[in-house]
Amino acid sequence: MAIILCLETATTNCSVALCEDGKVIALKEDNSKGYSHAEKLHVFIDEILKENQLKIDNLDAVAVSKGPGSYTGLRIGVSTAKGLCFAQDIPLISVPTLTSLAKKVTPQETEQVIAMLDARRMEVYSAVFDSAFNQVRATEAQILSEESFGEELSKGKVHFIGNGVAKFSEICDHPNAQFIEDELPSAKEMCAIAYDKYKISDMEDVAYFEPYYLKDFVAG
Repeated sequence: MAIILCLETATTNCSVALCEDGKVIALKEDNSKGYSHAEKLHVFIDEILKENQLKIDNLDAVAVSKGPGSYTGLRIGVSTAKGLCFAQDIPLISVPTLTSLAKKVTPQETEQVIAMLDARRMEVYSAVFDSAFNQVRATEAQILSEESFGEELSKGKVHFIGNGVAKFSEICDHPNAQFIEDELPSAKEMCAIAYDKYKISDMEDVAYFEPYYLKDFVAG
């Protein structure tokens, strides 16, 4: 039996999940418009453990959403995860943020999923997945235009999900585009991914692991 604590802080959704052998047993989230990670993350961790009669030393690993996403949000999540892992001498697992976001969709065979997070103005962080959630195009920071994702859309139905979808839906009227707006990454979808990585010992170096920012931080 493996108990893994999953932390998702890449967007405004401050999300903590507890899973046992890949199955979610508890979830706490604050999906308000502002960032609440600094105030809520440690509180959620403490509450979710107490409510399930567990202690920190009952954890077998901690999983964290590694990005891309909010610079500050990622820093808070990763530093918290690393602190827990270092103190308890347990493994650190990283989960690509766009992969867990994509898994909120249930595509049919031959359909594709494109997860996209807002990166200001007309830019998004995006990744393309097939119906089995194999990533078929590298994660990119891209400027959206009417021609974006033309190749994917020409092949069949494409599900677009994430808080970057709203801006793309305004300029894309392709009949194969299915828009799922206002969805954010959650620790819930991290659980199965984290457990699969735990089983094959796909862990990070606690001392040297850094979030996947994709772009350099720009103040303002």
